[in-house]
Formats: sequence, structure tokens, C-alpha cells
Amino acid sequence: MRATIMYRAGDVRIQNVPDPRIEEPTDAIIRVVRACICGSDLWPYNSMAPNGSGQSMGHEAIGVVEEVGADVRTVRRGDVVVMPFAISDGTCEFCQEGLQTACVHVGFFGSNGMNGAQAEALRIPSADGTLYPLPVGEDDALMPSLLTLSDVMGTGHHAAVAAKVAPGKKVAVVGDGAVGLCGVIAAKRLGAEQIIIMGRHEDRIALAREFGATDVVSDRGAEAVERVRELTGGYGAHSVLECVGLEQSELTAIEIARPGGAVGRVGVPQEEKMPASQPAFYNNVTVGGGPAPVRAYIDELLPDILDGRVEPGKVFDRTGGLDGVPDGYRAMAVRESINVMVRP
Repeated sequence: MRATIMYRAGDVRIQNVPDPRIEEPTDAIIRVVRACICGSDLWPYNSMAPNGSGQSMGHEAIGVVEEVGADVRTVRRGDVVVMPFAISDGTCEFCQEGLQTACVHVGFFGSNGMNGAQAEALRIPSADGTLYPLPVGEDDALMPSLLTLSDVMGTGHHAAVAAKVAPGKKVAVVGDGAVGLCGVIAAKRLGAEQIIIMGRHEDRIALAREFGATDVVSDRGAEAVERVRELTGGYGAHSVLECVGLEQSELTAIEIARPGGAVGRVGVPQEEKMPASQPAFYNNVTVGGGPAPVRAYIDELLPDILDGRVEPGKVFDRTGGLDGVPDGYRAMAVRESINVMVRP
């Protein structure tokens, strides 16, 4: 089969690799029908050190189950399934608490040697706990939005939950990528009164407004902090969704939170230390979040997608086959595209 392999920063190739096979009785094999390039894939695309064997890429997919191991019970051959980015057994204490990204058997597709979903097929360990069957066919018109359940919609929702978004709250979203845009959807779903999107790209701002953003802040640094405070009566936002992961974005998120507010961090941190510990401390700002347990949120989010109440699939503004994946990375890296969907 063919798959996407990254060898170093900027070096993405489509190559023939061995077909996946059942290795454990809890495995399943899926034929990938939709995948995508995630904003977090751009971190290695911009900075990965040379790797002679390469890393298989991609951690979001919808697939059709082609084969199951002897112990798999909840999915069967022919099922259309969404594949969250984290492997989870579904039975451990953390999975039972809805924190599948802390599963005792956790793994992350497309990283640390694990095969990725920007490919024609993929082996799924712990299939019962990882895969989620969908009540649609593989060519359903809702595929783009359903694909977001594997990461960006669930991650945006996680940011909103960690930031304690609730009816009547004032919300700021730091970052106008796919996760930030889905964070706008999540804040709107949860009843936010005001939603400020912080970004500079006109196409993304337009989509954020369509999703429910009420205000836009395109400044950065101290100017951005001052502008958010002006828009929130001088106090700052009750809830801040940090969807980037850079030191500056994390600092801004903490500084624009009102005293007693909360920050939900879902941008993968690119620095070891969190900035603004003193402002967070002295303003009693709660800082939470982390890798989103998107598997836990599908039950809540799926009905709204099936009924058309939310359309997070609009974050995909480019679609192509595997051969177009290398250029898709380039397009996202230079901000020509918000999110690229792949149809292997």
C-alpha cells in the first residue's frame, strides 16, 4: 500500500510500504477513506531532524473495517468508523473516566514510530476502545464534518470544557487554525454570550464569524491584551481557548483572562516552561487542558453533526489524494490552506 512518510523538515514523500496485518487479537485493519493534514503536523514539517527510516504521518481518519482480530467485539467488517488520534483500550480506569489520552495502553497514531493515517490502510490496536462506528456510508456528504471528530472538533470542544465555557460567558479564542475555529463552534454550542477570535487571516476570520464569533482581534502582544480588555468591559474574558502552543500565545491567553477566569490549553506546547505563572497565580486564573480525549466527546458532538446544527467540516478548504499530500503540507505551512482533507 501507499503511505505518507516524513524524513526531515520539509521532506514528505508518498511511498510503498508493507500492508498492515493483524498482530494482536484486539486489532482491526481499516481501509482509510478520509484522512487529513493537521496543524500539529506542521511542527515536524518545520523542524524535524533528519530521520533515515522516516516517520509515517497522520493521526485522523475515517475508515472502513476490513479485518478484525479474534477478540474484537464492538466493530465488524464493513463498518464505517471514525478513528480518534489516540489509541485507547476503553476499559482502564482513565478510559472509564473519559480521559482516553491517559489510557494505560495509550499510543498516538503517526508519531514515535507508530504508523499514521495519511495512508491507504492502517492497523488499529485496541480496536474496541479506539474506533467509533458511524451510522453513515463511506461516501456520505457529512464526511468532512465527521472527520473532525477524530481530532479538531473534539479538541476545540476540550478547550472550551477546560476553559469552563458556559451560557452568558465572554470567550476569547487564541489561534485561527482548524482547532481554534472548532473552538468557536464549541463555545457557541455551550452558550457563550461573546466570542472573540484572535487571528489575522481574512478567510479564517470570515469562517469564524460564520461559526459564531462576535468580535475579531488581529493585534498581538500587549496591543492584543488591551483590545480584548476593551471588548470585555475592561476585565478580560471568562474563558480563553489557547489553540496554538507557542510561548507568546500561552502568555496572551493568560493575560487576557479575567480574574477568576480559566484557560483551556490544547495547542501542543513548543516550549518546556509555561509563561505568565505570576499573572495566573495572582489573578486566580485556572489553567487546564492537554491532549483532548476526543473519543469521550463523540457521543455528545455526533448528533449535532448528523442533524446539521454544526458544520465543522468547513475547516477543510482543500481536498486531494495521497499524491497531493506533500503539496498540502506546503500549502498549510504558508497559510494558503486552513486544513487539507485527504481521500486515499
